[in-house]
Amino acid sequence: MGKRIEGGYGWRISLALAVVPAVTLTVGALIVDDTPNSLIERGYEEKGKTVLKKIRDVENILKASEVAKQVKSPFKDLLKRHNRPPLIIVILLQAFQQMTGINAIMLYAPVLFSTLGFHSDASLYSAVITGVVNVLSTLVSVYFVDKAGRRVLQSDASPIVCYVFIHCVPGIFLL
Repeated sequence: MGKRIEGGYGWRISLALAVVPAVTLTVGALIVDDTPNSLIERGYEEKGKTVLKKIRDVENILKASEVAKQVKSPFKDLLKRHNRPPLIIVILLQAFQQMTGINAIMLYAPVLFSTLGFHSDASLYSAVITGVVNVLSTLVSVYFVDKAGRRVLQSDASPIVCYVFIHCVPGIFLL
């Protein structure tokens, strides 16, 4: 234990291991239903009622609101058997989010940029720029998720983005 991996491919192993939680996160995002609120806001009232019935066993939204107000101990309800799958999914989503590696990149950004040849000031500025891009990207993604819905973006937009990165971006650099 504690020995370095010889051959300089240790980073490849850690990157490959980060794929496991990322794939699990993607599959989990496809399995989880949209919220009834989200479906109703986008005009899918019947589908929203179906999801609401699945979650709370009620069809009327006003009745669902009353049922929600009657819950006396929501934290105890979280541990009930029928709430365990969503609870486990939420916990695993957060854990996998941490394990996919972006935190390590953000933490070591100044070291990474100085290794690439930037001076110490430039590497710190680059780390700040990376953080700003991260925040702006999050805001843009939240906007689009609210507009189009998580499932549409996950199933339709992901292949398009992958296509662009696999086929178009390398072509730009080869021209």
